[in-house]
Amino acid sequence: MEFYDYEARLNRPVKVKIPDFQTGERLNHIIFADQLTRTTLERLTRTADQIRVLAKSSEGARYLNDLLRHKRAMLYFTQPSTRTFLSFMAACQILGIACSEVRDPSTSSEAKGETPFDSMRMFSSYFDIVIMRSRIPQFAECCAYMMNDLRQTSRRSIPVVNGGAGADEHPTQALLDIYTIQRVLAFYHPRDSSHWTLFDELRERYPELRKGIDGKIFGFSGDIRRGRTIRSLATLLSQFDGVKLYFISPKHPKLALPQDFRIRLLNRGVEVREFHAFDELADGEPVIESLDCLYMTRIQREHNRPEDEEEFREIDFGKYRLNPKLVARMKPYAPILHPFPRDAEFGEIPTSIDNDPRAHYFRQARNGMWIRAALLAYLFDVDATINDYYANYTREVRDYNMSAL
Repeated sequence: MEFYDYEARLNRPVKVKIPDFQTGERLNHIIFADQLTRTTLERLTRTADQIRVLAKSSEGARYLNDLLRHKRAMLYFTQPSTRTFLSFMAACQILGIACSEVRDPSTSSEAKGETPFDSMRMFSSYFDIVIMRSRIPQFAECCAYMMNDLRQTSRRSIPVVNGGAGADEHPTQALLDIYTIQRVLAFYHPRDSSHWTLFDELRERYPELRKGIDGKIFGFSGDIRRGRTIRSLATLLSQFDGVKLYFISPKHPKLALPQDFRIRLLNRGVEVREFHAFDELADGEPVIESLDCLYMTRIQREHNRPEDEEEFREIDFGKYRLNPKLVARMKPYAPILHPFPRDAEFGEIPTSIDNDPRAHYFRQARNGMWIRAALLAYLFDVDATINDYYANYTREVRDYNMSAL
């Protein structure tokens, strides 16, 4: 098979493609962020919460580890990755899935001339799922079509999960980003009681504040055009009511919000605004002070061409770096997120901010393990089983026999 064999399917609108990756309402492959509806997001985040609770006890961890012990996963990561690769591996281990990996094509039969499509076909013979990251745009999508074609001819077919495709999409990063945002904006605190809650305290200062994502202002700063994580997360956020998306970047066409993506968001009824510094005013208030969540990104210098380097030297990138004084002006509940890796040389988030209570990027990375475990449970159709076990596991509440006092 070659790319031209899928050309007609690749050139269709996204919403037309989505039914090809599901059976009824249930997803078979994870290729685009647009596949993840609010209903699916709620289901996955609920399962992730249950898994993280169960994994804390030896009893719950044993239960999870036995769920999918009969399954095998191939992690086919031919583009460099640390967090996505390791969090998927950890997610597999939580559920008992055995993992194998190919991270360097030069050590596989591709070095002998085997095509990536033949490699994928071979993986489907040995494994029950392929989680992949490729430099090649649309390769994961093509692989999903190949698996569909195999299924239609009664041959072995397995789920394909896109762990990052070229500069196009990163749906599972968007999934963990949404999961992190939902947890932060639930405004839960371990000391919540009938006399005090974190949410009540925040409402004294922000009377209009509501729990959840709806109606919030989200800022994206840095390399907007080349940031596939931004594209995928903004796509998911566009499903929520009344959200505003602020993009803070240099005016350079290689870095700013692409016009096609801006139009796509506007067509979904999202308010989109562009700024070129944190201190620019939005409705009379500096952008940095208006945000309910700030998503920082690095400048992806690995994509720079020699002419880009020369043009970028004229840009004041200091406008897109955080510092403690700037962070101190943010709302006290507004999380700072980053898809990682952060660039120590560029310094978009200096380590001096790491201990600020708004810095959630390390928790964000850990959340990737839980939500990806939930995704695997969903794809192997054991998430409802986890839900039933969790209901029984948490049914009993300690009775301190207060009536006898």
